Amino acid sequence: MIITKIFNNNAIIAKDSKRHEFVVMGRGIAFKKNAGEQVEEHLIEKVFVLKQKDASEKFKLLLEDVPTEYVSLCYDIIEYGKSILEAQLSDYVYVSLTDHMNNAFKMFDEGFKNANPLIWEIKKFYPKEFGVGLKALEFIEDETGKRLSEDEAGNIALHLINAQVNSSYHKVANVAQQTQKIQDILNIIKYSYNITLDEHSTSYERFITHLRFFFQRLIQKEKKLALEDDFLLRQVKAKYKKAYNCMLKIEKYLDTVLSDEEKLYITIHIQRVTQ
Repeated sequence: MIITKIFNNNAIIAKDSKRHEFVVMGRGIAFKKNAGEQVEEHLIEKVFVLKQKDASEKFKLLLEDVPTEYVSLCYDIIEYGKSILEAQLSDYVYVSLTDHMNNAFKMFDEGFKNANPLIWEIKKFYPKEFGVGLKALEFIEDETGKRLSEDEAGNIALHLINAQVNSSYHKVANVAQQTQKIQDILNIIKYSYNITLDEHSTSYERFITHLRFFFQRLIQKEKKLALEDDFLLRQVKAKYKKAYNCMLKIEKYLDTVLSDEEKLYITIHIQRVTQ
């Protein structure tokens, strides 16, 4: 690989023989080097391959301002997240998480706490991502000596959640809104039935999963599928009247017209989760 740009002694942009571009990091990889020289491969520690051009350009801009150790730390967090979540993540997570953590460290150094108002919901609805966030706090403390609050584990989780369902750089706020809406929907069910839901039941977990993908479909504006025969919906409406009426309350709260298929599934989920 040939060096095409040097950010500092530890971070460069390089191209291979096929003209593919990479961000390469390693201790002293650019020391006493110039653009056009060969990369010493034994010094390579991390290679960023960002296929999305917009993400790649934004990441390069970040490298101008963000300390190399923070960039490297976020890389480790993301790679750990990929292995635990067993999910494809958008390239934008390298941009969004690195930018966020750089600001979080600045706030920490200035004595400010980056509170997360949705920490309780994130723990409940996204336990795997929150677990990665908690592990990330350990990475951070080991590398920097900074012990960030549990709220920051929630913030990291939000970036990982977002990277699984979106490719846009500015969508983390949408995930936060979705998390709040899931809680509101559960509250509608609780108050309609005047019960406490069993959060450890299989029915509850399946309902939460359904809602997560439901909001993903809304964002992607997928074509609403109509039932070929509404017989099932009519049967469910007659058999589970209370669950069906609860579904209508949810539809009103969401301020959207649900497809017959979505009405059917949500009604069935409500029936199961309340029994």
